[in-house]
Amino acid sequence: MKAVNVENIVLSYENKKGKTIAVDDVSFEVEKGEVFGLIGPDGSGKTSLFRILTTLLIPDSGKANVCGFEIVKDYKKIRQITGYMPGRFSLYQDLSVEENLEFFATIFNSSIKENYGLVEDIYKQLVPFKKRRAGKLSGGMKQKLALCCALIHKPQILFLDEPTTGVDPVSRKEFWDMLARLKNEGITILVSTPYMDEAKLCDRIALIQNGKILNINTPEKINSEFGKKLFAVHSEDMYKLLSDLRAFTYTETCFGFGENHHLTLKDDSVGVEDIKIYLQNAGHKEPVVKIIEPGIEDSFMQLMKSN
Repeated sequence: MKAVNVENIVLSYENKKGKTIAVDDVSFEVEKGEVFGLIGPDGSGKTSLFRILTTLLIPDSGKANVCGFEIVKDYKKIRQITGYMPGRFSLYQDLSVEENLEFFATIFNSSIKENYGLVEDIYKQLVPFKKRRAGKLSGGMKQKLALCCALIHKPQILFLDEPTTGVDPVSRKEFWDMLARLKNEGITILVSTPYMDEAKLCDRIALIQNGKILNINTPEKINSEFGKKLFAVHSEDMYKLLSDLRAFTYTETCFGFGENHHLTLKDDSVGVEDIKIYLQNAGHKEPVVKIIEPGIEDSFMQLMKSN
């Protein structure tokens, strides 16, 4: 039995402009004990999909099961076996850290002591602030408290909606280290994120845009399907460089990536020296051009273009 099974789920919203399709005929499966990432920009449908799977929204059509339970008929059972951490901090801000934990444990007829082993690593970091109101915690500590509350009843599946958005890099790393330990406890984890660099920390990922799944596979497999030479290009005048590269006869795509522009070409016979000569003739004194391995963001941009 799969931990999660989604078949042809569709969800739409009515607004002033008419109907917006938030989730568009989405299907996928998640294995037990897997860390499955839903990767895509804001507004791509990640949160809507998570709310469907946690029984907070009913889809227009399609079906889904969580641990064998149907999301509409068995919603009470699903809520007992899942932990959900929404993207927006949604705990009681006027309650202290300790009071929030005790409250959520009581809801599930549990206690902090009963499942302490599962949350111990996180809880230890919260102990110095246990009397502090949740609303007064830092961003990183709020996320740790929210994760603790989502785990306090020892769920079989954990849904984390953009858990590291707005969190500093150190706290982001600590959070993913915690998820690795939870995976070792046998908990299935579904996590959504707009950060492409977090994709490589998942066992498998689904790339999503405009409510549609573009590809599902391991990060390594998705990158291996890129299928083209990828060039990283740098010059002193990066703005002019972007314009000149996009005007190059052989350019297929060109996007800015940090300190470089990433370039793919229509003709595989065109190489590094050809690009350098073109750029020197365009007025770039010492352009740097090299072939690199594609990352998830490169693959995502390519899939967006092809779809």
